[in-house]
Amino acid sequence: MNAVESLNEQIALKSIINHALQVFPKSFINHNNEIILEPRNNVYFRLDGIESELDFKCKMFAWLSRPIAKGLNRYWSSKLLKSFNELLNTHFTKDEMDQIYDRLGNDVNRELTIQFIKSNYDSFILERE
Repeated sequence: MNAVESLNEQIALKSIINHALQVFPKSFINHNNEIILEPRNNVYFRLDGIESELDFKCKMFAWLSRPIAKGLNRYWSSKLLKSFNELLNTHFTKDEMDQIYDRLGNDVNRELTIQFIKSNYDSFILERE
């Protein structure tokens, strides 16, 4: 990766982080370099090791799919899903997030997550063989 590509990656990463801080109400980054997306329910992930917008999106699927799919009550789950969709410009339903959690949650399959993101979120990719 040349210097221009590296700079563009850094700009894209900062841009998506700033956008996340806007679409998730009361979100912030703490002194441990964690992005707290929903403080009341302690929904967060560490920013350490994230070097690109793709890495950030992978973390979103890995660590937000569970609280949306099964970790929170209906009110908080739908609120989190709304912000998630706004950030990624998607229209996932609760049922789709259940499938995403099953296949991508907790970072169980990073390669599949990358493939899913690069496909522009083609749900066919998540279907079991």
